[in-house]
Amino acid sequence: MTKISPEVEIKMPMEAVPPVSADVSFISSSFPKYKLAADNQILDEPMEDNQGPSLKDVIEEEASNLSDQHERISVRDLASKFDKNLTAAAKLSNEAKLRDVASLEGHVLLKKLRDALEFLKGRFAGRNKEDVEKAISMVEALAVKLTQNEGELIQEKYEVKKLANFLKQASEDAKKLVNQEKSFACAEIESARAVVLRIGAALEEQEKASQDSEPKDVHGLVEEVQEARRIKLLHQPSKVMAMEYELRALRDQIREKSIFSIKLQKELTMSKRDEKNKSRSYMLDGSEALGSYLRVQPNSDKVPQISKCSFQWYRLSSEGSWREVISGASGSIYAPDPFDVGRILQVDIVSDGKKLTLTTNPIQSVSGLGSHVEALLRKSNADFNVVISQMNGKDHSSRSVHTFSVGRMRIKLCRGWITKSREIYSPSMQLCGVRGGFSNAVKALFWQARKGLSFVLTFESERERNAAIMVARKYALDCNVVLAGPDDLV
Repeated sequence: MTKISPEVEIKMPMEAVPPVSADVSFISSSFPKYKLAADNQILDEPMEDNQGPSLKDVIEEEASNLSDQHERISVRDLASKFDKNLTAAAKLSNEAKLRDVASLEGHVLLKKLRDALEFLKGRFAGRNKEDVEKAISMVEALAVKLTQNEGELIQEKYEVKKLANFLKQASEDAKKLVNQEKSFACAEIESARAVVLRIGAALEEQEKASQDSEPKDVHGLVEEVQEARRIKLLHQPSKVMAMEYELRALRDQIREKSIFSIKLQKELTMSKRDEKNKSRSYMLDGSEALGSYLRVQPNSDKVPQISKCSFQWYRLSSEGSWREVISGASGSIYAPDPFDVGRILQVDIVSDGKKLTLTTNPIQSVSGLGSHVEALLRKSNADFNVVISQMNGKDHSSRSVHTFSVGRMRIKLCRGWITKSREIYSPSMQLCGVRGGFSNAVKALFWQARKGLSFVLTFESERERNAAIMVARKYALDCNVVLAGPDDLV
């Protein structure tokens, strides 16, 4: 930097230069190279960067990788990734602190260098003094640039701290999510275990029932089979063929007897149940089949009137091992739903503080309903003529005919071009027969299109009402949605 002509020789006293502190640590082993521009701006000479990418580039790369992988990694991998990034952010914060210390030492070094050059400026004259002044201006420019770098370093430290806080919060959220998923999995396992136990108990009961209904002629059939095998061993094919025909006839007879025996057992159970109901204060009136209704009637004038009693209907399994409350069915009249076919119904009657239970036989289906539903399923939409009886629990004044259209993806209720409701199948949708003592319950159904919008629709016949319910439930099941009534166990 300083040029000394051969004519002038100046000896600088070494004790005049202020010493540099020995505890100063230098980032580089050599003095950096700069060029002074026309307006006294310092230009850095290109040099190889052997320290890798900057802190800001590392932060941007980590943030980009995190956003790209957010949608395709699992919860456990996400938690692990957040922990690694948190460690990396802490490491970057430590490096920023080291840079801050180095920057402070750089300020100290530049100040001492400027003081030394000021000292030399008073001792030199002429061209040497100009060189010293130029060096002083370069040192001042270096101090300005160092201050700018400190500002950038402070910004980087703020970004590192912000990223570290974000990663720490994200790591805690990921751990909470892992624990939540674990608890959900444990709950599902317990639920599946309970279902398996219930199914196992049902299978054991079914096996016991089948063993009790075996005919007594089975032992004789076993003896005949053993005799046929013995004849085969004696190489008498003609007699074996005759025995096979006899065995086939015996099997047919046993099958017929078994069917007849099961039928007699059912009729006996029904007769016992009817006699038991007749001996009570109240009885059930009506056909125990789909398309009709059941009504509680008093057996004598001495019992309390129907209006002074409270009712609750239940749905039992075919074996009668458990029963389910039919939500909303709290009247003396109940019209069976297609969901009740093959099930036993019960009604609890409470009067004067006493409780009485009446039980039906398994609800039977209606002949021809299945073929009618299959014909409707072959169409793209099944349209039914209905009248809106209630809307959102209030009686509807208009008695105009509307169209209830059941499609493969949605259900629509309209009158001509005016659409009352059009909703796709969703878990919030409900569809079932009307419950709660409605006057024309066998022809009416309850439809909740969505939360806050419900209808009670009256069809032209019982057959159309039941067909609409069955078709809608079939299409909804194809969309992975189960259509049932309020609080039904499905």
